[in-house]
Amino acid sequence: MRKLAFASLQVRDLEVSKAFYTEKLGFELSGMTNPYAYVFKYNNGEASFAIRTPIANIDGKELGVGTSLWFAIDEKIELLQSQLTEKGVFILGTINHTPFGQTLMVKDPDGYIITFLAQTEATQNV
Repeated sequence: MRKLAFASLQVRDLEVSKAFYTEKLGFELSGMTNPYAYVFKYNNGEASFAIRTPIANIDGKELGVGTSLWFAIDEKIELLQSQLTEKGVFILGTINHTPFGQTLMVKDPDGYIITFLAQTEATQNV
């Protein structure tokens, strides 16, 4: 295995999740149509993933536990933090300093952790 090609998250309410990812986080819909999913593009199409209706029965199950998708960003992490706060997005903790760069984590409506990564020149090749 050398590259993750795509990720798909099962969600309880497709429209609520779509609104969160587009209106709160700024992801763009890809234009692909599927009655059971929305596919997003991010950063000019460099990353894409989907939210979809459940494949299996998720009643009584906790979604998102232990799952985190990381998206590299170009802007300053502090600017993103301000933008997300203004939009009412719940941010988990503060900006973190990791070996990969600075990170900021948010939780989506189903409990999936979305991590935004601002890399420095020193961490871009890690």
